[in-house]
Amino acid sequence: MADSPPDDPSAPDSTPDPATARTRGDRVSDATNRFIHGVELAAAALFALLFGIGVIDLAIQIAESVPTGAITDPNTVIGFIETGLLLLIIVEVYETVVAYIEQSDTRRIVRLVIYTGVIAMVRKVIIFRTTEYPTTQDALFAAVSYTIIIGGLVALLFVERSVGSSLLAE
Repeated sequence: MADSPPDDPSAPDSTPDPATARTRGDRVSDATNRFIHGVELAAAALFALLFGIGVIDLAIQIAESVPTGAITDPNTVIGFIETGLLLLIIVEVYETVVAYIEQSDTRRIVRLVIYTGVIAMVRKVIIFRTTEYPTTQDALFAAVSYTIIIGGLVALLFVERSVGSSLLAE
């Protein structure tokens, strides 16, 4: 024992410190976690870029419609609203990605997903046109489907808020 230094791992009585011993699985897990975190950051940056491009595009569309008088056309205005709501959806998806990056609590992430769904469905309702469907029955089926989805999202939001407030009261 006196012949080998205390830090020599080949020493017969030497046992690795469990706090510093890292298995291959730990190293692989750390590497994949760093990769996922990098992809999440890239996704957040991409959504921020899409939002910026969308805002510029909307401003250009509005500026181009003013001189032509198209700004007074209800279909043009609905197109602007559709684009604006799409931008809000992009913001909500960005917020969801950021919540994942920050490892926020699951309730916050679920709430963001519900808000995104509500905005998306409101957008669908605003741009809903029966003339876009081959038959009246198809349009009715779509309208009923939208109504059921919105009802479900509102119910989820209500449950999330009521459970959240009861959790805070405890």
